Amino acid sequence: MNPKHILISRTDSIGDVVLTLPLTGLLRKKFPDSKISFLGMPYTEEIIKSCVHIDQFYDWSKIKVLEEHDSVKALKAMQVDTIIHVFPRKEIVKLACKAGVPNRLGTTGRTYNWLYCNMLVPLSRRNSTLHEAQLNIRLAQRVHGYEVPPTKEISQLYGFNVSMSPEDPLHGYFSSDFYNIILHPRSKGSAREWGLTNYAGLAAKLVKNKPQTGSFVEGKPCRVFITGTADEGEMLRNEGLFENAGEVIDVTGKFNLHQFIRFISLADAIVAGSTGPLHIAAALGRTAIGLYPPIKPMHPGRWAPIGENASWIVANKECNDCRKTGNCTCMKLITIDQVQQKLNEMLISDTTQIF
Repeated sequence: MNPKHILISRTDSIGDVVLTLPLTGLLRKKFPDSKISFLGMPYTEEIIKSCVHIDQFYDWSKIKVLEEHDSVKALKAMQVDTIIHVFPRKEIVKLACKAGVPNRLGTTGRTYNWLYCNMLVPLSRRNSTLHEAQLNIRLAQRVHGYEVPPTKEISQLYGFNVSMSPEDPLHGYFSSDFYNIILHPRSKGSAREWGLTNYAGLAAKLVKNKPQTGSFVEGKPCRVFITGTADEGEMLRNEGLFENAGEVIDVTGKFNLHQFIRFISLADAIVAGSTGPLHIAAALGRTAIGLYPPIKPMHPGRWAPIGENASWIVANKECNDCRKTGNCTCMKLITIDQVQQKLNEMLISDTTQIF
């Protein structure tokens, strides 16, 4: 196979898209002269445009509102010869078939793929032991032909770059006299949460970290930023996080995604659940510490941040008791001291920690 124009279809959330970028790195390695495009939602556009392996972004939200014959015409105009349905959507799978895309790849687990795809892959994400980034690569193996790499090699495939001018006003938030640490307490329902009491307690300990304590290398104190959407910021204020977190800096709702990516790139570390910002930080090579429940498939084996300075914490137990409830007791077993110790280890270590 020697495709001229590959279209990756993934129209879900930010973290999922970040973990699809390593697939584009392998495709670019295999087909350096081919065009690689991405069909996604507008809220992930800045992620996709920051990947050096991707040539063009197509906005699914603008195509899906068209009449069927117009959406077919729009896809034909892209002149795609290979589409990889990483995130399956029946309407897109059907559209690609109607548009006559020659190579249409999807899994055997969706009935509609049997009707509209001509390259079927027997792949079950739910029952797999592979990481999400590995699963994306495994899905497209018939196209690129490579073996699925171990996770420690995947961080080299992102191609995720951020360019900033020295005059960018975001520099003003940060100082080399501090460890600049982001805490991202909320997940918009996409992940199990550690709890506001824990985040406030961690923040309070970090901002009290004075040079004489020696907790961090060179005795630098910490500057803590609380991030999230404007709505999340309002919830955090109403629920008392800032009253108990000490002298933190509230930047909730201040940035669009383009700005937020640059903001993360300037920070020293982030602590979060399995969220988009965590995976952005890992892809950028920042210290990224994810907090996870020991519940499959939400556990770090599937969703851990992958990066040269990424790691995670999970309760050392097997648990299914809170699978169907958002109030995850296993997350509460992660202690503030554990997270602070992990930050200490990763910020002062000269060695990289790779999942």
